[in-house]
Amino acid sequence: MFIGHFGAAFAAKKIDKCVSLGTLIAASQFIDLLWPVFLILGIEKVKIDPGNTAFTPLNFIHYPFSHSFFSVLIWGILFGGVYYLLKKNLRGAIVTGSLVISHWILDLLTHRPDLPIFPWSETKAGLGLWNSVLATLCLETGIFIAGVWIYLKTTRKKNNKGGFTLYSLVSFLLISYLMNVFGPPPTSEEPIAYVTLSMWLFVLWGYWTDRNRESFE
Repeated sequence: MFIGHFGAAFAAKKIDKCVSLGTLIAASQFIDLLWPVFLILGIEKVKIDPGNTAFTPLNFIHYPFSHSFFSVLIWGILFGGVYYLLKKNLRGAIVTGSLVISHWILDLLTHRPDLPIFPWSETKAGLGLWNSVLATLCLETGIFIAGVWIYLKTTRKKNNKGGFTLYSLVSFLLISYLMNVFGPPPTSEEPIAYVTLSMWLFVLWGYWTDRNRESFE
């Protein structure tokens, strides 16, 4: 899952309006922000394998430290704990930590059985929605649209930038998603990690957006 995680981040603004959208995006995408670093270090592995699923040509061979359920629980606790230490906001810490964990739960719906339960175990999970492009698109875009709608009902723009930053972020995410779905597969594995690191742009974009908007409920 890709764009659905952003939908969860947008929706979480309703739960704690004090947490910036940038932080919510970082939490919802945290294990995917770790993953390219582990790829570069050679700790985890991915292979381009067209036909592996109908939706993505990527075969996630080995990613126990970023994407095993046990590891994600630890990352969620650490993320929420650091947030609490910095902000002294217990609700925000619970929200951000839960968003980290929600990434694995949403991935469980779409991935084939390639998500490890424990880093040291061969037991893997995945319900395989990626075997249907249409079903995946409906689920992901549905979550994303619902999340953006909740964010719009929770915040309003403080200035003209508040509208531009939000709608440009939403548009860029949708365009990137569709290009990823319908575009050609990567030609080799090497660039994948470096391209994935560009997701930090969305984190910064989230901070920019939230700085120009305010909560009103």
